[in-house]
Amino acid sequence: MRSGTAVAEQSESRPGGDATRVPTVIADELHIVYRVNGGPRGKGSATAALNRLIRRKAPAGMREVHAVKGVSFTAYRGEAIGLIGSNGSGKSTLLKAVAGLLPAERGKVYTDGQPSLLGVNAALMNDLTGERNVILGGLAMGMTREQIRSRYQSIVDFSGINEKGDFITLPMRTYSSGMAARLRFSIAAAKDHDVLMIDEALATGDRKFQKRSEARIRELRKEAGTVFLVSHNNKSIRDTCERTLWLERGELVMDGSTDEVLKAYEKETGK
Repeated sequence: MRSGTAVAEQSESRPGGDATRVPTVIADELHIVYRVNGGPRGKGSATAALNRLIRRKAPAGMREVHAVKGVSFTAYRGEAIGLIGSNGSGKSTLLKAVAGLLPAERGKVYTDGQPSLLGVNAALMNDLTGERNVILGGLAMGMTREQIRSRYQSIVDFSGINEKGDFITLPMRTYSSGMAARLRFSIAAAKDHDVLMIDEALATGDRKFQKRSEARIRELRKEAGTVFLVSHNNKSIRDTCERTLWLERGELVMDGSTDEVLKAYEKETGK
């Protein structure tokens, strides 16, 4: 990946590049391929991962899954971009590639700043209390202990997990999946991000929490960040994002205004 000036130069050199806007993410003909063992029903393994990393030829019995196929787009600072598509369309894989968690088979991803990926399965320590996880999660995102201390109460209040008891002092294993996801989002949202990628996190709370989350995303955009939101809830996309990417079978079907893309998506899928 490249950052800073390289991203700006790459954006301006592409057809239609807009030098008056600051690009934060450029995907340039990006292809992501998984290699898994065991034929059609096989599972992934350490060997498969190693083969992918060192680009060895796939051995017999190894299956390739072409998860992202030649996707190109440019994201700009201050944008909130929705990602839609059916299950298995490549949305989560694309975010992982932008975050630097998956290598490109072909093509490139350029980023300006540090992308942060938040998913409903983001790891916190189940045997530790919510309080300890707030501290560890904040440190993992690069916040100082002083920043965590100053934002701690707002993180707890934002999550709402203490509204019906002192759950923040209990181990995470005692939380419902919705409570845990709300705490994850609250920790991530406490920091200003260059690029924040949210994978279905807003689908886990009640409408009250979703409204708080959507308001926070708008704040992050105003603070010059870029937000990507994966969701199957079209209303959340409409309420939060002005631009949307539609993926199907790893290919970019449409990239445009949220209203335009969602109308086409709903007409095609009936969703």
